Amino acid sequence: MLTELLVNVLASAVLLAFGYLGGQFRERHSRDGKKLEEYPFYPFTLDENKNLHFDLGKFSDGVRHFLAHRDYYAAQQLILVGEQNDVGNHLGGDDKLRYRKLYQKFDGDKILDDTAEFLKNYVRIVRLVGDSFPDTGIEILLHNLTNPAKALYHLKNNVTGRNIEAPATNLVLDLKTRRLQNQDKLNYELNIGARKFKCTTIPIYRENYGLVGAICINVDANYLQQEVRRTPENVAAFINALCKTDMRLEENILSRDEYEKALAGKRHFRDFATNLSTAT
Repeated sequence: MLTELLVNVLASAVLLAFGYLGGQFRERHSRDGKKLEEYPFYPFTLDENKNLHFDLGKFSDGVRHFLAHRDYYAAQQLILVGEQNDVGNHLGGDDKLRYRKLYQKFDGDKILDDTAEFLKNYVRIVRLVGDSFPDTGIEILLHNLTNPAKALYHLKNNVTGRNIEAPATNLVLDLKTRRLQNQDKLNYELNIGARKFKCTTIPIYRENYGLVGAICINVDANYLQQEVRRTPENVAAFINALCKTDMRLEENILSRDEYEKALAGKRHFRDFATNLSTAT
């Protein structure tokens, strides 16, 4: 009886091991596939001005395809694109039911949770950069573009008056269009009523998922031009805020050549007039 029990336990262990290895193989195999944009139902189309538009019909074609054919990453990308374009409120009838089935099949909640966890790395960047430039009219923020209707994820030095979870509904398509056209969204001007901003938007891409977020820097141009420049005292206060530090450290960030010039009297990167003969 003992021998029979040991044989049964051993057989069960072998079957369990083979099942685990087979599952790992199937999982790795299932994650081999094409990018979503390589499929004919990639759910974006270009207009005559080369602006990207979301195509709900193609999206539904993609849902039907991935319910019948497993391509792990492409299906997850489709779900992410769907959430970015609020398909839950635009699909109806059987298309909506099929999308919910796909969402459950490929664990849509985990996709969104993992992306939010991924973006936490950028929250620290936004917070620390913002803390480095207080009271300067320079706003920095982080968008989570898995939910454009509540995109604003973190904000420092608020100059636009927005709140956490404010929408960014057009940003996804704009950044996708610019990437397609090989353009960066840097140093652009926004005029809104009497207000004026210099802005920079930096997209965040995640491997196997595509666009998931964006860091935006907004400079209140009117504040700098009209308020800071208004008096010498305001200029001095702005410069003091810009140069404010919390601690003093002893470390060298200069190249060897610049370090020697600094010891010889060079005071800033455009200080070319200083006699540096002792440094050579």
